[in-house]
Amino acid sequence: MVTAARDNTAAWLRRVVHPRAWPVRWRLAAVSAGLTLAILMVFGGVIGQIATTRIRDDFNNEVHSAVEILQRELHVSYVPLTGEWEVQPRELGAYVLPDDAAIRVYDRSGQELAGTTYPGTNKPNTAKLGEPEIGIVERNGLRIETAVLRTEGVGLGYVQYGRSTEHCDDTINRIWLLIVAGIIGGTLLASLAGVAIASRAMRPIAALTASARKISETRDPSQHMPTPPVEDEVGELAETLEQMLRSLDAARAEREVALQQQREFVADASHELRTPLTSVLANLELLQASLGGADQAEDREVVDSALRSSRRMSRLVSDLLLLARADAGRLAAHHRIDLAEVAGDAAAEAAPLMGNRHFVIDNDKPLRVEGSADELHRMVLNLLDNAARHTPDRATISLKLSQQGKDAVVEVADDGPGIPAAVRGQIFDRFVRGEGPADTARGTGTGLGLAIVSAVAGSHDGTVEVTDSPSGGALFRARIPIAQTENAEKHSSSIF
Repeated sequence: MVTAARDNTAAWLRRVVHPRAWPVRWRLAAVSAGLTLAILMVFGGVIGQIATTRIRDDFNNEVHSAVEILQRELHVSYVPLTGEWEVQPRELGAYVLPDDAAIRVYDRSGQELAGTTYPGTNKPNTAKLGEPEIGIVERNGLRIETAVLRTEGVGLGYVQYGRSTEHCDDTINRIWLLIVAGIIGGTLLASLAGVAIASRAMRPIAALTASARKISETRDPSQHMPTPPVEDEVGELAETLEQMLRSLDAARAEREVALQQQREFVADASHELRTPLTSVLANLELLQASLGGADQAEDREVVDSALRSSRRMSRLVSDLLLLARADAGRLAAHHRIDLAEVAGDAAAEAAPLMGNRHFVIDNDKPLRVEGSADELHRMVLNLLDNAARHTPDRATISLKLSQQGKDAVVEVADDGPGIPAAVRGQIFDRFVRGEGPADTARGTGTGLGLAIVSAVAGSHDGTVEVTDSPSGGALFRARIPIAQTENAEKHSSSIF
C-alpha cells in the first residue's frame, strides 16, 4: 500500500513538473494565464512608468514654483544702524506648502539669516538642508532647490527650499503595488476563466471519452456516441467515431454469423461422424475377436492398431462435439441432480486409471444442482484423468466435494510437481498440453480435457480455477451453483 501511494505521488509530481503531461484544459488555462500575464506586465509597466514620471514632474514643478515665489517675495537688505542683514517679510511660514517643507535664507557669505518653524510652534525646523548650492539636489530624503535673492540685479543672499520626497515616494509605491496586485489578480482571474472555458470546451470530448471507455469495457460496438449540439471539429470527430462504430458493429455481426455457422457445422459434423465411427469400432472389435489363431498374429496386430486409432478418434470427436455444442449454445437439458452422486460415479470410473497412486474421496453430503449429469460426469472424470496423467506413481490424488455459500465445489488436488504460474493463464485453452517429467501418459491426450472442464462449468453458470494445493501440487476447483432447494443426505466416504 505504501509503495502504491509513493508511485501515485511520483506520477503526480511528474505531471506537475512536466507541462506536456498536463491535461488539455490545464494547458489551455496555462496559455491563457501566460498571455494575460505578459500583456498585463507590459501594460502595467508602461502605465506605472508614465504615472511615476508624472508624479515626480508635478512634485518638482511644485518645488520650483515655490522657489520662484520666494525669489519674488523675499527681500534681503543691510541695515547700517545695526550692522545686520534683514529679511522681509520676517514670517516665512506663509510660503511653506505643505507643512513638511522647510525654508532657509542666507546672506552672501552663507550665514543663515532666517528659517521656518514647525507649524503651530516657535521651534525652528531642523530639516537637514545642508550647505546652499545653486540648483536642485536630493539630500536626506529631501528635494532641495537653492536660488539667489537679488535686488536691482545684485545678489544679496540665497533662499533654500526643501521638501520631503516621502509622500511622493509613498504615492509611487502605492501605484506600483496596485499595478502588481492588478497583474496578479488579472492573471488568477484569467487562469480561472481559462479553466472554466477549457472545461466547457472539453465537455463534449469528455462525453466522447466516457462513451468510448464504456464501449471498451462492455465490448459492445452497437452503442452510440453522443452527438454534440454544435457542428464543429468535435461534432465531426463524434460523427467519425459513430461511423467507425457502425462499421465495427456490422463487421462484428458478420463475424458472429460466420462463427455461428462454423460452430453449427462443427457440431453437426461431429454428430454425424459418431455413427460411422461407432460402426467402424464395432466391426473392428468383431474382426479382432475373430482373429484368434497363431497364424493370424500379424493381422491381429494391424487390427489392434486400427482399433486404438479409431477409439482415439472417437474420443476426439466426442470432445469436439461437446465443445461445439457449448459454443453453438446447444446446451443439454438440465435436470435437478445430485452432484455428489455424479462425482462418485466418475470416481469409480477413474479408479482403474490411478495405478499405484493413493486415491482419496471426500464426498459425504448430497449437493443438488441444476445440470446435465453426463456433462458434469465428464467434467469430474477429466479432472481426475488430468491428475493421473501428470503425477508420478505413489502420488496422492484427492477428490473433495463441499458446499461453500451458494455453490457446490468440486476440488481435485494432488501432491505432484504442480503447474507453473506462466502456464496457468492458458491451461484451459483448447489443444494446450503441458508435459513434464512426472507425466505418465505423454502423447496420448488431445489437449481438450481441461477446455471441456471449463466449457461444462461455464454452461452450468459456474467457474473453474487452478491454484496450488496444500501439499505443493495442483488444485483444480470447480464451482457450480446450488439448486434453490436441497435435501441433506449422508454418503459414506470411500478410499480406492
